[in-house]
Amino acid sequence: KRFMYEESFRTPLIIRYPGKKQGLENHDLVQNIDFAPTYLDIAGIEKPECMSGTSLVPLLDGATPENWRDCLYYHYYDYPAIHMVRRHDGVRDKRYKLIHFYGGKDERNDAVNCNELYDLQSDPNETNNLFGNPDYKEVQERLAEKLDSFRTDLKVDEY
Repeated sequence: KRFMYEESFRTPLIIRYPGKKQGLENHDLVQNIDFAPTYLDIAGIEKPECMSGTSLVPLLDGATPENWRDCLYYHYYDYPAIHMVRRHDGVRDKRYKLIHFYGGKDERNDAVNCNELYDLQSDPNETNNLFGNPDYKEVQERLAEKLDSFRTDLKVDEY
């Protein structure tokens, strides 16, 4: 679960909540940081301002709030380590994903600074890197802006 590729990044979430409608399916973008706010919401406790994430309770009722996230941020920075997964961060919306690999030279690897862009609708296995493809310039720029915005908002100083 260290890479931002779909087989690691996209994990099914199944929730059983007695008293709620059963069998609902939802494809909104959620993260594990949403669990704690959800538990607090169910318990009737207000989420502290300092806590990340958003309650999933509205989604459990079958509704997507207007202000629900349209993009996810991911950052992996545990390198070097035994698995030797290079540092990377990126953003993913419902259709596209932009990944940025970075890091200095070490005893096993050269320095890296590369990007990958995937259209998850037409390339769900992420085998065709579209970064730099002029047909995807607007998508690339939009996701790069989102990535920069996340880095700024989250005070990420390493990338």
